[in-house]
Amino acid sequence: MKKSFLLLPLLAVMGLAACETVEGAGQDLSAAGSAISQESREAQSGM
Repeated sequence: MKKSFLLLPLLAVMGLAACETVEGAGQDLSAAGSAISQESREAQSGM
Protein backbone atom coordinates (compact mmCIF):
# COMPACT_ATOMS: atom_id res chain seq x y z
CA MET A 1 0.00 0.00 0.00
CA LYS A 2 2.87 2.34 0.81
CA LYS A 3 4.35 1.76 -2.64
CA SER A 4 1.11 2.87 -4.29
CA PHE A 5 1.25 6.18 -2.41
CA LEU A 6 4.82 6.67 -3.60
CA LEU A 7 3.88 5.94 -7.20
CA LEU A 8 0.75 8.11 -7.19
CA PRO A 9 2.57 11.47 -7.63
CA LEU A 10 4.66 10.03 -10.46
CA LEU A 11 1.59 8.72 -12.24
CA ALA A 12 -0.18 12.04 -11.76
CA VAL A 13 2.71 13.95 -13.35
CA MET A 14 2.87 11.52 -16.24
CA GLY A 15 -0.87 11.76 -16.74
CA LEU A 16 -0.83 15.54 -16.77
CA ALA A 17 2.11 15.57 -19.17
CA ALA A 18 0.11 13.40 -21.56
CA CYS A 19 -2.85 15.80 -21.62
CA GLU A 20 -3.00 18.00 -24.69
CA THR A 21 -5.67 20.41 -23.47
CA VAL A 22 -6.89 21.97 -20.26
CA GLU A 23 -10.18 20.13 -20.71
CA GLY A 24 -8.32 16.84 -20.96
CA ALA A 25 -6.42 17.65 -17.76
CA GLY A 26 -9.70 18.38 -15.99
CA GLN A 27 -11.18 15.09 -17.12
CA ASP A 28 -8.08 13.21 -15.98
CA LEU A 29 -8.14 14.89 -12.57
CA SER A 30 -11.83 14.11 -12.23
CA ALA A 31 -11.22 10.46 -13.06
CA ALA A 32 -8.34 10.30 -10.56
CA GLY A 33 -10.55 11.84 -7.87
CA SER A 34 -13.27 9.30 -8.58
CA ALA A 35 -10.77 6.45 -8.32
CA ILE A 36 -9.43 7.75 -5.01
CA SER A 37 -12.97 8.13 -3.66
CA GLN A 38 -13.84 4.58 -4.69
CA GLU A 39 -10.70 3.18 -3.05
CA SER A 40 -11.42 5.05 0.17
CA ARG A 41 -14.99 3.70 0.25
CA GLU A 42 -13.69 0.16 -0.24
CA ALA A 43 -11.07 0.62 2.47
CA GLN A 44 -13.66 1.96 4.93
CA SER A 45 -16.09 -0.87 4.22
CA GLY A 46 -13.32 -3.39 4.87
CA MET A 47 -12.65 -2.10 8.39
